[in-house]
Amino acid sequence: MKLEALLHHVPTLGVEGPLDREVTSIAYDSRRVKPGSVYVALKGEKADGSAFIGNAINAGAVAVVSETGQPFSSATSIVVAAPRETLADLAANFYQHPARHLKIAGVTGTNGKTTTAFLIKHICEHALLRCGLIGTVRYEVGDEILPAPRTTPESLELHELLWKMRSAGCKTVAMEVSSHALVQARVRGVEFDAAIFTNLTQDHLDYHRTMESYFEAKTLLFSRLAEQKKKGKAIINLDDRYGAMLVNRFKAEIPILTYGLGVHADFRASNVRIDFQGTSFQLDAQGKSYLVRLPLIGNFNVYNSLAALAAACVMGVDVRAGVLSLANAAAVPGRLEPVPAQRQFRVFVDYAHTDDALLNVIRTCRELNPARLIVVFGCGGNRDATKRPRMGAVVDTHADLAIVTSDNPRREDPLAIIEDIKGGMKRGNYEVIPDRREAIFHAVNLAAPRDIILIAGKGHETYQEFADHTAPFDDVAVAREALEARRVDLN
Repeated sequence: MKLEALLHHVPTLGVEGPLDREVTSIAYDSRRVKPGSVYVALKGEKADGSAFIGNAINAGAVAVVSETGQPFSSATSIVVAAPRETLADLAANFYQHPARHLKIAGVTGTNGKTTTAFLIKHICEHALLRCGLIGTVRYEVGDEILPAPRTTPESLELHELLWKMRSAGCKTVAMEVSSHALVQARVRGVEFDAAIFTNLTQDHLDYHRTMESYFEAKTLLFSRLAEQKKKGKAIINLDDRYGAMLVNRFKAEIPILTYGLGVHADFRASNVRIDFQGTSFQLDAQGKSYLVRLPLIGNFNVYNSLAALAAACVMGVDVRAGVLSLANAAAVPGRLEPVPAQRQFRVFVDYAHTDDALLNVIRTCRELNPARLIVVFGCGGNRDATKRPRMGAVVDTHADLAIVTSDNPRREDPLAIIEDIKGGMKRGNYEVIPDRREAIFHAVNLAAPRDIILIAGKGHETYQEFADHTAPFDDVAVAREALEARRVDLN
């Protein structure tokens, strides 16, 4: 592609140098620049890409995009006001605007994004609409499964993924849209057919600082839905107070479908029943009633399935077909994932890492009527510290026994994090075992018939982050080891 074509409809403040250069790739990391690359200098939290312009030119960059232009002898200089937005515009041009040729559902909210996206994919593929997946657990492009470094990738990688999905025959895409991605213009150039809001509870305040700022970040998905050329629909949880605020704010600007348990929801669930085999409920939607059977456990999965059904409906799937498909939906990795074992007690692994998510999953476990509920959990380091005592209080109030351990301590002292958690645990029905592996083994050895062990916080993750290294760690795998190591006659 010629540089002139790449810059088509891309706002610039100035261009110095030839535009007939051949462009072979785009890069925002100077280490990934190759001969023919356009290098976009981004300001990050730790480094400013402008400091590496010389490296990019030496590696063969034919053009440099930055906020502060300067002439280069061997590269065209392009000055822009907002490099992150420009990166997205360039990526969309380079990959020929793949989003225009796909039906895309974007899911935002604090909890439920991953399961909702997985369910949308499942429903679409059951209806023979090949569906790509982008989210926290992994990316799926046709038959290819890729690791997910971020919930929502940078715009360059996102447009490349969408292009690959289209090339692989995908007609639809289910993707998680994080608040960081919305603020950082990572989904710029992606027009959504369905924009889903699950809920909002306190999280990521290390980045957003206040709940108001966090909420405003989420609203960007819906304000942009109103501005896009594609006629998309918002799908909003009416039972969440922030969801109700979204409906009131945008009801005059965009078409909205609501979901929830209340009588005013467009997709409404009632008569919910939960057991170890799954969840069932009555769905009322579009003037008809359906019996939904879902092999996933929990009231929160009722909400996730409602959102997925509404989104799939917007993307062209008949509601009845969607309902039938949910009967064989697969478990989502790390989302109340059962650890198989021939024991008289049950072990579940869940990603819950906020007080609200933890409360929801604990309530679900309680609905299964265990003799005791044993919860193994911790909190991540270098993240919002104010939620730690609240998470401790939730477990202290609703579990029979808590084992407080390490999550991903990152650059913080694990014992200091645990002290923060203990601040909310007034009853004292807990033990402290900083080593997560030891904590899981201890919980399994404590379990008696009809107990439930909930291992919370890390879910699908296969690593543990420390200050100076990242170690392999998988809660499900460790729980299996603990179950195998425990003498059978103790079950």
